Amino acid sequence: MGKRQLPPEEPAEIHEVMLRDALEERYLAYALSTIMHRALPDARDGLKPVHRRILYGMRLLRLDPGTPFKKSAKIVGDVMGSFHPHGDQAIYDAMVRLAQDFASRYPLVDGQGNFGNIDGDNPAAYRYTEARMTEVARLLLEGIDEDGVEFRPNYDGQTKEPVVMPGGFPNLLANGAQGIAVGMATSIPPHNAAELCDAALHLIDKPDAKSKSLLKWVKGPDFPTGGIIVDSKESIAEAYMTGRGSFRTRAKWTQEEGARGTWVVVITEIPWLVQKSRLVEKIAELLNEKKLPLVGDVRDESAEDVRLVIEPKSRAVDPALMMESLFRLTELESKISLNLNVLIKGKIPKVVGLAECLREWLDHLRDVLVRRSNYRKTQIENRLEVLGGYLIAYLNIDKVIKIIRTEDEPKPALIKAFKLTEVQADAILNMRLRSLRKLEEFEIRTEDKNLRGELKGIKSLLGSETEQWSRVGEQVRKVRDIFGPKTPLGKRRTMFADAPEHDLAAIEEAFVEREPCTVVISEKGWVRTLKGHVEDISGLAFKTDDKLDHAFFAETTSKLLVFATNGKFYSLDVAKLPGGRGHGEPIRMFIDMEQDAAIVSLFVNKGERKFLIASSEGQGFVVKEEDCVGNTRKGKQVLNVTMPNEACAIATVQGDTVAAIGTNHKMVLFPLDQVPEMARGRGVRLQKYSSAKLSDVAVFELKAGLTWKDSAGREQSMSAKELSDWRGNRADAGRLAGGLPKSNKFLRGVK
Repeated sequence: MGKRQLPPEEPAEIHEVMLRDALEERYLAYALSTIMHRALPDARDGLKPVHRRILYGMRLLRLDPGTPFKKSAKIVGDVMGSFHPHGDQAIYDAMVRLAQDFASRYPLVDGQGNFGNIDGDNPAAYRYTEARMTEVARLLLEGIDEDGVEFRPNYDGQTKEPVVMPGGFPNLLANGAQGIAVGMATSIPPHNAAELCDAALHLIDKPDAKSKSLLKWVKGPDFPTGGIIVDSKESIAEAYMTGRGSFRTRAKWTQEEGARGTWVVVITEIPWLVQKSRLVEKIAELLNEKKLPLVGDVRDESAEDVRLVIEPKSRAVDPALMMESLFRLTELESKISLNLNVLIKGKIPKVVGLAECLREWLDHLRDVLVRRSNYRKTQIENRLEVLGGYLIAYLNIDKVIKIIRTEDEPKPALIKAFKLTEVQADAILNMRLRSLRKLEEFEIRTEDKNLRGELKGIKSLLGSETEQWSRVGEQVRKVRDIFGPKTPLGKRRTMFADAPEHDLAAIEEAFVEREPCTVVISEKGWVRTLKGHVEDISGLAFKTDDKLDHAFFAETTSKLLVFATNGKFYSLDVAKLPGGRGHGEPIRMFIDMEQDAAIVSLFVNKGERKFLIASSEGQGFVVKEEDCVGNTRKGKQVLNVTMPNEACAIATVQGDTVAAIGTNHKMVLFPLDQVPEMARGRGVRLQKYSSAKLSDVAVFELKAGLTWKDSAGREQSMSAKELSDWRGNRADAGRLAGGLPKSNKFLRGVK
């Protein structure tokens, strides 16, 4: 049997499109989809589409508070099938977060089973857990069946879903939100609902109130895990006014006394979104690396409540200083950002302040109130129309029955006989016979009277903006009463405090085990440390063409100061320097020193000395050691020099006389009080030259004489009497004579 030939396909029509235009169009569509349907919450109900669909799906399953739980698998399946076709795991993960009381300040889902824990353990699969809505979720959905919000077709057009929830609870700020969109993100920490309601009530009374005035009620975030916010009131206010900022949150701890003067620190609250197990692992890791010398041990004694026990190395340790070291190195202190980027009216992404955020919620409550009132008004008007028909039927019951029994088309006959509307005629015809028996004029007239009174109130409400805001205020007060500060759920959990101030040197010392060491520097600028104070380092190996420059004793907690030819001082932590194995590493690996700069001197920072620093042009001044310490790799500019002039000498100020020696082998001595003390600058002229440069300086006690080391390392000295020929004033040229260092260097070093 021959192969059947298919008719040739007609070529599809091809449209030429610029690649750039096609990419822009598609990427924009993707970005808008991510921003509006995934990442950013709606300012009105504080929900993202997945959360909104989960709650609406639970509403359809009649999972109200107090009703029996249903399997999470059933909820996830219904939500995915009807509203959210993006995968069951994504829906379940979102539902789990709504149920976690350590992640959500006011959980919207009441979970039964394993929904994860603060240690970061995963929840059980959805076939093992059950759920229903909480009272908070009920408030968010209240009025959804009364045309309170708009509905739109679902993804396949088979049913409808709400565009936004009625939002009777300030969910956006109360529960917060996190999300990363395309080109923007949102980060909203949880807040206290009662405080938000108080601020909202003030905003109803004074619609033009600014964010700053609302801080009288909204003190700051209120995290489900508690903790302590240690930011200043000014920075908190700035964050709420601009919609951007961060909150420095610390764990809450107490000191518990033990036997014989021992004590431990017990941590009872940790920052929001920090996994407790990972936190304990981090502390244990730092202990193994000897980066927490004040901490002896850590153990987790948590049951239902958090209880982390920190043991000190010894009872002499300052507990506050020990905790400060932990705050700096672990997530016991965490920065929680605020980025109030939300969808305004469900369409426009915008970063808003506290006042505008609450205003959006209040405006939405008013819109929902108006929609629900109009819905109720329509219902009442329909019922009054029906009641009018019932009254006619009651007064003419025999004639009505006769018409129904005898007429082939009773509806037109009833309308003609009693001048009824179609609605009234349908209501009469749809009544059961037993209902005809129960018709009583008194009941009909009573219901009619009550409905007309209610209708009058609704019309008055719809016609008065003041009355509408009054009703919204009543609704907000009701929420405040439910979640007031005296209720278990409404009580504020996060407190505020000022961060304790400690000596920076003491804090830095608390990060490193204090041990003696020897710092070794090679001529080519390679640095390393040896354990202990090593006297004999003659056996150390160096790279080819390199050798020992100098070595000195220090401790692992010491800070080194590097004085370079560019006039900058650089700071180095000894603990960060490489060990004695190998040849070490170049100092430039630890500081950002220019390629054309070289090291003049390197020494241990002691903090209480003064130095005389000078440039090759013979200018210099006295500077305090504390003014030489910088906090960045780029160093701190102290002596201002411009190439080819460069820094060339430094001497510790110990005495009353300055000795300056030039490359021309001339030396001058002058009183130290002729040199000014500065924090930064070019300085004053120390010695005058015609064609030479400054080689070295020294500061000494004139009575004791001047000492220096020669090239062989032997100590040389000259008495005050021998030095009389060189005594003069600052900026003198000096004079030549015998007995001066041949190298033109005093080699005294920094002491």
